Amino acid sequence: QVQLVESGGGLVQPGGSLRLSCTASGIIFNLYQVGWYRQGPGNQRHSVADITRTGYITYKESVQGRFTISRDNAKNTVYLQMNNLKPEDTAIYYCRAYYSGDVNWGQGIQVTVSS
Repeated sequence: QVQLVESGGGLVQPGGSLRLSCTASGIIFNLYQVGWYRQGPGNQRHSVADITRTGYITYKESVQGRFTISRDNAKNTVYLQMNNLKPEDTAIYYCRAYYSGDVNWGQGIQVTVSS
């Protein structure tokens, strides 16, 4: 049974930082492309950051320079370091793991940026 479990969300003031973690089980993690998506109120789910199994990284333009994605294959975990957070970053953040047509999602975690 595949599980992706996110942690690290919460409420933060504008300009603050959070680090999200997503730990996977039930998959051969180092084969998978992993990433973070988010869905704001009334919006569709969009990719925020993605990292391939070889370490190639892509970011949504609006988070470039503020967010950093990384992975630790020994811990089956992908991270998203989020700095200089803005109110428009408020959303539910989802972890996704993809390999050869197999797509798995976490349950989502709330990030709220507000003063």
